[in-house]
Amino acid sequence: MRGSVSLEPQDSVTSGRVVVVCVGNDLVADDAVGFEVYRRLTESPLPPGVTLHYAAVAGIDLLDYLTGKESAMIVVDAVQFGAPTGTIHNLRWDELPDFGAGAISAHFIGLKETIDIGRFLYPELIPTTVLLVGIEGRRFNQTRDAMSSEVAAAIEPATASIRNHLHTLRQGN
Repeated sequence: MRGSVSLEPQDSVTSGRVVVVCVGNDLVADDAVGFEVYRRLTESPLPPGVTLHYAAVAGIDLLDYLTGKESAMIVVDAVQFGAPTGTIHNLRWDELPDFGAGAISAHFIGLKETIDIGRFLYPELIPTTVLLVGIEGRRFNQTRDAMSSEVAAAIEPATASIRNHLHTLRQGN
């Protein structure tokens, strides 16, 4: 996994909530990875204080999932950062690649831009800790049955990574 996140003690959310938002179009090849991770996360209980959402699109709409009571947010999505297909990226908000002014993602406004806008317009809503668990994809112009085998193979490890992040966040480690 690239960019493994090491959480500092101040990242403890034992007294706050965590929101996990899985993003992706379940009808489009590698973009369906967020939906698949969401499905797997629903198969067994999540720790107390964790809210799970599926969003077909993200961008600025990610802010709709925040109430101001969350101490952490984990966003799961297919990404294109230039790594090999199937690479799992675990990145803090401040580690996200900056593609420069005018960079537009498949969801119109990327996570980095969304958090920047949210911190400017609604600072009381944005959690202290924002993490991206991104799975490197390559097929975004084909139907669901064309999901890359590397992306499909990354679903279980990405789900385990999210559960590990949740455990670490809840324990304050």
